[in-house]
Amino acid sequence: MTRSAGGYRLYDAGSVARLELIRTLRELGLGLADVRRVLTGERTVAEVAAAHVAALDVQIGSLKVTRAVLSSVARRGSTAEEMTLMNRLARLSAAERKRLLDDFTAEIFDSLDTADPDIRTRLRFATADLPDDPAPEQVDAWVELAELIRDPEFRVLMRTMVEFNAADRGPDVPAGTSLWFMSRLVHLGGEALRQGVAPGDPAAEEFLRGLLGDADRAAVLDRLTAASNVRVARYRRLSAIVNGVGSRPSYEEEFSWVVAALRAHQGR
Repeated sequence: MTRSAGGYRLYDAGSVARLELIRTLRELGLGLADVRRVLTGERTVAEVAAAHVAALDVQIGSLKVTRAVLSSVARRGSTAEEMTLMNRLARLSAAERKRLLDDFTAEIFDSLDTADPDIRTRLRFATADLPDDPAPEQVDAWVELAELIRDPEFRVLMRTMVEFNAADRGPDVPAGTSLWFMSRLVHLGGEALRQGVAPGDPAAEEFLRGLLGDADRAAVLDRLTAASNVRVARYRRLSAIVNGVGSRPSYEEEFSWVVAALRAHQGR
């Protein structure tokens, strides 16, 4: 090794380049093992960089989950037990999330698909699919959604709603029947609201006849009460956030008016 008159080491251009490479690789976060593989020619810089990018992506994703969980804990004022549950739900793998959702949909749709093949589409169900690179609000929504669909009481509620929507279906009933009813409900309920007709007014009876005809009003009331439940609306909203799509209109005012009118005129 060459030294100066003062005893200092002298490096040639190749050695300087080698040292610069080592420094750069270390600054980029590569471990000594990867640095050695590059220096010995076992792997190229490009190969090591690609592997390191993949590792960083995993770390970044984990940090995003951590941030979302901690933000949710701070916002909700969660207990230690709640924080533990949220962290576990947030870190479920894609396969584990799919199993949870499949179990949920299997329970609420069991035996109804054959009677009504397009029921999922007509009810506007969209399976929540958390992306590989979720935003904090998507992780937060997934945590709440996972808690909701694991709740046995919520599963019973969803099953009831599905049964109501499938009750008027048979082999000879055209697809979209329930969608037609809901569209009619929104139209007539909205018209009543625009005209200032209160649910208990005698004039409300005309709107109900136009919507229901001779249908069993008690059964329709049960159906609408289930469909307009706040937890069902929350499920739809959370699914939309997780999927990164805009939520659809809930028409809560129209539903509420029809429900109130049915209660006021149920015996007529």
